Amino acid sequence: MRYKVTFVVGLALGYVLGTRAGRERYEQLKKSARQIAQNPAVRNAAETAGHTGREYAGKAFAAVSEKVGDAVPDSLAERVRGLRGRTGGQAGDDEWGTSNT
Repeated sequence: MRYKVTFVVGLALGYVLGTRAGRERYEQLKKSARQIAQNPAVRNAAETAGHTGREYAGKAFAAVSEKVGDAVPDSLAERVRGLRGRTGGQAGDDEWGTSNT
């Protein structure tokens, strides 16, 4: 699934950068992308994916740290702890570019 999404994003980016349809078509595509990004269903899916990713990162860190013990660098441990403590739904803390501001 990840490869399909990457392919579609690459295809869309290539089309936008390579199009000869002019500024009008570019503005239409930009408006459509903005509407999709602001769709509540898309925002919820992105938030859920981020939350799930952070959850799995924490589980993976716990499993790896059990096996390797103190060999996990402190910088990595702090980064994972930071991911665990984040709440994706707060205003201003949105890395998906879909904030309401």
